[in-house]
Amino acid sequence: MTEPTFPKPVLFGVFVLSGISALIYQIVWQRSLLMIFGSNVESVAMVVAAFLMGLGIGSIAGGWVSKQTRAPLVLCFGITELLIGAYGLVSLRLFHWVDETIAMPGGLLTGALAFALVFVPTLLMGSTLPLLVAQQVRAKASVGEAVSWLYFVNTLGAAIGAFIAARWVLASLGLSGSVQLAACLNATAALIILGTAAIRRARA
Repeated sequence: MTEPTFPKPVLFGVFVLSGISALIYQIVWQRSLLMIFGSNVESVAMVVAAFLMGLGIGSIAGGWVSKQTRAPLVLCFGITELLIGAYGLVSLRLFHWVDETIAMPGGLLTGALAFALVFVPTLLMGSTLPLLVAQQVRAKASVGEAVSWLYFVNTLGAAIGAFIAARWVLASLGLSGSVQLAACLNATAALIILGTAAIRRARA
């Protein structure tokens, strides 16, 4: 199946939304886990490590999927964004359930549990960028300037997400409202890219 091409405003908008949602999740989850498990060095280190490792391994996994010649990359991207959003919607309840169900031993074991709770969704986050970048490479048969811009706008989205989460989102919406907003951004990104792909294939 021929990969559809996307207008730059669509691609840039999707990557900005994805970057914003990722940083909102990171800030909200870190605050929530520290409130539940305690503000100790181990927990902080594990949450940060989970994000970095999840993003790194997710990027590798996304790159591997993108090399499969029959992989529908647009569909993979859309589903991944929806899965991230779905986890986001249940994440705070899951954190509290774990806190109430499992006795917290403290120290490194507590940090390891915090690591486990955020590793899977961050792995999914890490896979989204290489999936859509690879899709563009397939569609245009080149890397060049377009891919550089995609990385730039995704990083820009992350910076915007960190800024608005700290200055406005958390104060206005609280932890629960913030993850709901991030999940809506994931769903919007998925619907935009899937809808645009369907329209452009129909017109081809």
